[in-house]
Amino acid sequence: MEVCQLSGRFFSASPLQFNHRFRKVATTPKFLIYANGSSCSQTDEPDRESRNRMFILGMGFVGQFFAQELLNEGWIVSGTCTSIKKRTELEKKGLDVHLFDANQPQMSTMNTLKCYTHLLVSIPPVVGIGDPMLQHGEILRSVLMEGNLQWLCYLSSTSVYGDCGGACVDEDYPTNPVNELAKLRLAAEQGWLNLAHDIGIAAHIFRLGGIYGPGRSAVDTIIKQEPLSESQKLRVTKQFTSRVHVADIYQALKASIHMPSSRRIYNVVDDDPAPRKEVFAYALDLVEKKWPALIKDIASPPWGADPFIHKATSRGEKRVSNARMKKELAIKLLHPSYESGLQSIIDQM
Repeated sequence: MEVCQLSGRFFSASPLQFNHRFRKVATTPKFLIYANGSSCSQTDEPDRESRNRMFILGMGFVGQFFAQELLNEGWIVSGTCTSIKKRTELEKKGLDVHLFDANQPQMSTMNTLKCYTHLLVSIPPVVGIGDPMLQHGEILRSVLMEGNLQWLCYLSSTSVYGDCGGACVDEDYPTNPVNELAKLRLAAEQGWLNLAHDIGIAAHIFRLGGIYGPGRSAVDTIIKQEPLSESQKLRVTKQFTSRVHVADIYQALKASIHMPSSRRIYNVVDDDPAPRKEVFAYALDLVEKKWPALIKDIASPPWGADPFIHKATSRGEKRVSNARMKKELAIKLLHPSYESGLQSIIDQM
């Protein structure tokens, strides 16, 4: 078992800062599959076969960030979403997106996977179904066997560890998911590892902490005066909450591509499992300093009733270690703590 190395909250750092808001979005060619599956591109680029090609199942918050960064680096990137409205929004950002229902997948979209060298799976499980893609395991295995896939990563969650009583948790710690979604996450991890093994490629499982970044953070919640969801309200009382900035998820994904290993699991979190109430207090201070009038206009906290006075509980408590990620993937976090991440977000506003 690896030694827990959690120095977060206990030190400060000055990470590199990037402003992704004003980057020029690269364009990528649209892809087609003909009836015989013999052609993948509308273009006749001479270097197409040698270029890295990423397919992202699930263009959510992480998927979109990952896609934009890869496009800026010259990758060919495509992905999926589940609604016409979402596809229109993503296409306006220069992304190549397939409308895709994993419960009733179209073979044309499934066959598209043959044209890609890398596959990121960012589709959450569904209660009563499990992983929507793995229910079509035989078709998926057949399609990927005929392609040129070299790398696969499934985005999971630290929720698979369950309540650990405040213990330090590394990747060798026994999993003990307590709710249905967490149990399905754990089953999906094994399913994707088995699939990757069957087709003979490297695979990774990334167990992510709470994801935040530009447009999705405590700062954004305060500015937009949005109420917390029920699950967020429950997390307010937790003594330890692992989180990770989306830019550091990107770092870890890229590192795993360049240093592939078989059936490896990584906790992808920052150094500081700080309580949520502490994070909101810091975010509130940042907003108040930048826009004093905004805070004065808020009669009561819109992100929950008095979130700063709750007593800590042991519900789902754990301190998640990122030592393996740092050591094996050589990751130096851009945002080792929430202070750095939130400061970066508000600086971009």
